[in-house]
Amino acid sequence: MLEDVNLMCSYGVDVYRFSIAWTRIIPLGGRDDPINEAGIAFYNRLIDAILARNIEPVVTLYHWDAPQSLSDRYGAFLNTAEFVSDFAHFARLCFARFGDRVKKWITFNEPYIIAIFGHHSGVLAPGRSTATGGDSRTEPWRVGHSLILAHAAAVEVYSEEFQSQDGSISIVLNGHYYEPWDASSQSDQEAAQRRLEFYIGWFGDPIFLGRDYPPAMRKQLGDRLPSFTPMELDQLKRLATLNAFYGMNHYSTKFARALPDPPADDDCTGNVEELPTNSQGRAIGPVSGMSWLRVAPEGFRKLLNWVWNRYQLPIIVTENGCPCPGESQMSLEETVNDEFRMTYFGLYLDAISRAIYEDGVPVEGYYAWSLMDNFEWSAGYGPRYGITHVDYMTLVRTPKRSALYLKETFRERRKHSG
Repeated sequence: MLEDVNLMCSYGVDVYRFSIAWTRIIPLGGRDDPINEAGIAFYNRLIDAILARNIEPVVTLYHWDAPQSLSDRYGAFLNTAEFVSDFAHFARLCFARFGDRVKKWITFNEPYIIAIFGHHSGVLAPGRSTATGGDSRTEPWRVGHSLILAHAAAVEVYSEEFQSQDGSISIVLNGHYYEPWDASSQSDQEAAQRRLEFYIGWFGDPIFLGRDYPPAMRKQLGDRLPSFTPMELDQLKRLATLNAFYGMNHYSTKFARALPDPPADDDCTGNVEELPTNSQGRAIGPVSGMSWLRVAPEGFRKLLNWVWNRYQLPIIVTENGCPCPGESQMSLEETVNDEFRMTYFGLYLDAISRAIYEDGVPVEGYYAWSLMDNFEWSAGYGPRYGITHVDYMTLVRTPKRSALYLKETFRERRKHSG
């Protein structure tokens, strides 16, 4: 652990975002289950170590690692009441044990992925879909509903019981930006907006605006989309302004094309086809080491504006980065010379600068993904997003050129920003 903390320090890092593994703190996950003091001691050591080096801890409570026992007992996210109670208990414990030093909290990382990839396509845990015994028509929306209410419960606990800690709390939403496939087509323009609402507005509108899901979702999904009770809506309205920032995970932009036929019962896009090229065959941008991730910084700037105009909250970019093309097959010498990644970072940081200084969007932070190469979920150890190369056989860390680039560019950008 100290090796990695010292590595951060050498990069000039002043903020480190990390998550707390629920099972390290409460191995069985439930509100009546035993607490693992060894797990709490681990995070205390980490928090103290980074603070000793003048690095601010930003802590995510949930990053896709639900205790298996909660799934076994009651289906985890599919049982709203039980999951909300257990998550609120876990959050309360973390606030109590770490909140004297942690001043910025994130409840969930990318609830969209938990709901869609975990309960629609089933490519991520818990791997549920219609094909595997789940229900891709209804389960994603039930899971999303549970996550919104669990977030609200944690915010309420923090605001009512831990106000004296003088910290802040919010959630991290991921999302591409969408351009119309045919810029002259009204249906494609509407499709691009609808896709943003199905992706971001799904969670953003209830959480940040304290209101029901976007009307486009209600119109298409009907009673498959759960309803908030009057008490739940009241809670969301009361807590909306307590979300101190909008946490944005963003990597790329796509074209949105309206589909001509009525949506399928298991559609989760707003009846939109996502494409990397437009009606004239123009690509949205160069492809990175992941086929879906293309370099499109202007879309990033537009998304920053879209989020600011809709939610009027300061934005923290909580994830942004890319793997280089062919990086997983490169030699160490080749992979540390990551010119593609440096170019990506430069273009996206320039987009932030234009959003701030030309558009008036309040962007308060930028966290690169990621500190080091790591396990990238269903893609495994193939794509390498890190600014630090990791030899997966020896675990030796080697800084890439992008680490020094970020250190120097942040120093220069701070200088010019006054």
